[in-house]
Amino acid sequence: MKEFELKYGCNPHQKPARIYTEEGELPIKVLNGRPGYIHFLDAFNSWQLVRELRALGLPAAASFKHVSPAGAALGVPLDDTLLKSCFVDDIPGINDSPLACAYARARGTDRMSSFGDRIALSDVCDETTATIIKREVSDGIIAPGYTPEALELLKSKRKGGYNIVEIDLDYQPPEREIKQVFGVTFEQGRNNAVLNESLLENIVTANKNLTDEAKRDLLVSLITLKYTQSNSVCYAAEGQAIGVGAGQQSRIHCTRLAGTKADLWFLRRHPKVQGLVFAETLHRQDRDNVIDTYLSERADDVLGDSVWQQFFAVRPEPFTAAERKAYLDSLSGVALGSDAFFPFSDNIERASQSGVSYIAQPGGSIRDDLVIACCDKYDMVMAMTGLRLFHH
Repeated sequence: MKEFELKYGCNPHQKPARIYTEEGELPIKVLNGRPGYIHFLDAFNSWQLVRELRALGLPAAASFKHVSPAGAALGVPLDDTLLKSCFVDDIPGINDSPLACAYARARGTDRMSSFGDRIALSDVCDETTATIIKREVSDGIIAPGYTPEALELLKSKRKGGYNIVEIDLDYQPPEREIKQVFGVTFEQGRNNAVLNESLLENIVTANKNLTDEAKRDLLVSLITLKYTQSNSVCYAAEGQAIGVGAGQQSRIHCTRLAGTKADLWFLRRHPKVQGLVFAETLHRQDRDNVIDTYLSERADDVLGDSVWQQFFAVRPEPFTAAERKAYLDSLSGVALGSDAFFPFSDNIERASQSGVSYIAQPGGSIRDDLVIACCDKYDMVMAMTGLRLFHH
């Protein structure tokens, strides 16, 4: 197949639409549904991400929305609190499937943003992973293959219309990358930069103790950023992205946005959140909104005298701002990557509020000395990679 006709482009009025190759055949098979223009943009970006994460030694998964990852993760087992906060504590044998662990983590990173996601898996989709996907609101998936049991489960989604794409595991794209904007053709070499531990050798801070786990998490953040709309910053822990700030015009806004998402990822594991007893009538997808509201300054929207029964079987105690701060202040060991240099030390100040201990960024700002000094103030380890990772 050299060409695949699409229903429409980014919007219904943009017709005709298609994907095609100038040479050879398309590297995909559509096994179910009718994927569209945006689906394939997400599919090919997310597939590249998980393929690169797979080189770190574990199966990987990504949850994509609008050409940026809401979450990306390696197949690290989940502890009891994370199983519950990712809503997968009822999936038998989940920790026996590294791929299922990877998707549970990727989906659980930012569940609000992952609503209606497009999924990428680095390995053949197994039945356990498909069981998780089947009950989540998702628009489609790309993977190098599917077991018969997994394919049967996925084909039953969306009244049989779930988009399922198989990608050729051996496909290598051309070195030249071309796109058009406003009738003008752009051409560049593909971003084939290899992201490995050699990028982390130039440690510029007083603290140079970069653990193996920190190296893994920094590489997870950098690989995630390679396929995230710029400007972008990514917080990572336990082999997964825990907060992605994408497409912001200001670096500090990226850092704040990603930090807020990372904070929510941690706060969902707090005993107060783990102990929430939801009303039986509350839909699964509504729990995410309720939890986020409970953890916000608008908590009265779900805890008020006249409304709490809509959401909870047992009225929760408020989670105070002081409790949130104390919990977040106890965190450490978080990794942070940036796709370009930090122009000001305010990014480091914000990162310190979310338990960041390790940073990787290209360097090259005229204020690098101030950024390094701020890292030293918090005893952080910072590596300057010398590699910018803009993605547009």
